[in-house]
Amino acid sequence: MSNSSFLVSLLGSMPRSKKLLTAKRKFNKGKIDESTYFELLDEETKYVVTLQENNDIDIITNGELSRDNYVSFIAEKLNGVSMMSMADMFDYIEDKQGFEQILEILDVPAISIKNAICTGKITYNKPLVADEMIALKKLTKKKIKATLPGPYLMTRSMWLPALSQKYYSNKEELGEDIIQVLKQEVDTLAHLGIDIVQFDEPVLTEVVFSEGKTRSFMCAALSEKKDPTEELIFATKLIKPVISYAKEKGILVALHVCRGNWSRDESILLTGPYTPLLPLFETCLPNILTLEFSTPRAGEISSLFSSNIIRENCILGLGVMNPRTDEIELLEDIISRVEEVMKFIPKERIWLNPDCGFATFSNRPVSTMEVIDKKLARLTEAKNELRNLYE
Repeated sequence: MSNSSFLVSLLGSMPRSKKLLTAKRKFNKGKIDESTYFELLDEETKYVVTLQENNDIDIITNGELSRDNYVSFIAEKLNGVSMMSMADMFDYIEDKQGFEQILEILDVPAISIKNAICTGKITYNKPLVADEMIALKKLTKKKIKATLPGPYLMTRSMWLPALSQKYYSNKEELGEDIIQVLKQEVDTLAHLGIDIVQFDEPVLTEVVFSEGKTRSFMCAALSEKKDPTEELIFATKLIKPVISYAKEKGILVALHVCRGNWSRDESILLTGPYTPLLPLFETCLPNILTLEFSTPRAGEISSLFSSNIIRENCILGLGVMNPRTDEIELLEDIISRVEEVMKFIPKERIWLNPDCGFATFSNRPVSTMEVIDKKLARLTEAKNELRNLYE
């Protein structure tokens, strides 16, 4: 990886056009052939890559346009997993009243949100994202990043006791098979020469900030969590071996944590500093911590760097851009945020990124390509200004 400071990368997801969404539905129903769908998918993916290259983004992602959302797409890739809508799952959910309250908060029809559910023994069927990465390597000469749901997110979201307990006695057993699946995927990505793999673990903030209520991530609503301390121990046991394995294979590993990206209403998204997650960060120790920091909800940057282990070992993928707003962040605000981080770590270990992806788990993106283009331009403007100031 380049020694340049202030590298810029995106977090993964980009909005899909109505045309692509319609084509995916028709493809799933057998109303259009595979070549028609994939021709459109390739066209829109190329647009996403070109958008990044035109804005001089340093590490390219593919926009995740083939994925129905950031985790449930795995149902198409693994044995023992079924895609189910929230309406389909309702009969199997124990806390039906709480589930309905979550749907009201999300303000989307239960039929429109789908989730991958464990309905058999989980085994690796075909690559999760490696096929996407092969296609991406043909579209760019720049460094590329593969984005994957993390092992805790996968285990937590897939566990529906009424169905999953026929094959696993508990989430811990399921988690062991998820670890093996992700190790197989890492092997494939390493063979392809992928530069960075990012594991998304947004539900970690739901564990520590939701005060016993699942309010932020639909994918975590099905599986009742334990006491936060126990749950973080469980999450650590899943995340650490996957990160360690990828690092051993020579891939830079990023761990992404945010507080939800499904609403523009900041008042209903989670709030709190990263302090409760520091033990997990220190134990799992990814090369890169890619974190939300553009809003006050993320707490003070100093709270993260109260950990000497993180200060001495990790790159910070600093979230300096809110993907949920149309407002283009001010250059001076981004510069100021970065200078605050420079009090704790050297500029070579500061990367710039949005807080989260520019799409959501549902079919209603929180941003448009026009706004995204302007935000990416501002990110690169900030990178160039910082390099002028400090290199």
